[in-house]
Amino acid sequence: MNGQQEFFAPLLDPELPSPAGLTSWNGSDPQVRYAVYRNNVVSSLIDALADTFPVTQELVGAEFFRAMAGIFVRQQPPRSQVLAFYGESLPQFIEQFPPAASVPYLADVARLELLRVRAFHAADAEDFAAETLGHRLGQVEDLSSVYLTLHPSLGLLGSPYAVTSLWAAHQGITDITGVDPYKPEYTLVIRVGLDVQVRRIDVAVFDFIVRLHQGESLGNASDQTHARQPEFELVSALGFLAQLGGISCIKTGKEIQT
Repeated sequence: MNGQQEFFAPLLDPELPSPAGLTSWNGSDPQVRYAVYRNNVVSSLIDALADTFPVTQELVGAEFFRAMAGIFVRQQPPRSQVLAFYGESLPQFIEQFPPAASVPYLADVARLELLRVRAFHAADAEDFAAETLGHRLGQVEDLSSVYLTLHPSLGLLGSPYAVTSLWAAHQGITDITGVDPYKPEYTLVIRVGLDVQVRRIDVAVFDFIVRLHQGESLGNASDQTHARQPEFELVSALGFLAQLGGISCIKTGKEIQT
């Protein structure tokens, strides 16, 4: 273990002794000062997680969340100086954290909050207005040759729990008493201008957008979705995406080949 490792390793592992050879400029006990520094480091990382996952914290209370986050911080410290995306593996950690088992939707709420962070920091991109989209598609005979690129900020989450409604209730948008947390919901997250929007969508639209996200052509995505969800309406789904600025590029098979 080199000098840096000897200094940093005990910061996240209270079982390790403080580094040897510490001194202080004013003669105070360096071991005590290191213990304060250790506490500040861990507390700051927990604060960063609380900022990223505020609703996750509200669902279990600050005391439980901070205790859980403290364990996470010590097991999975940040690998980058940029803390904006620290906690990307917290949802998976929550799923494997036995004390959180009594709140089975907690991990998916954390996933939703993580999608909001990703959307906020995603790259900018041009988007197609509904009129432009309709004009372009009107010039195409075979939709199986058309490929749509979705906006970089667009994220999707399908959950067996009512994560969108739970999140909305904690924003004061809906009444928590009317939310059945065990009702499956499908969520789209996207940045519109500087505002990150969270939209509950039906399973057919969710299935369609997932297929587009996976690189399927517009025609194939529509046909496959309609086969599974007969109520699916392509025009309505495209209008919804265009209204949100969710489509940033349209290409035909010919354009892709060139």
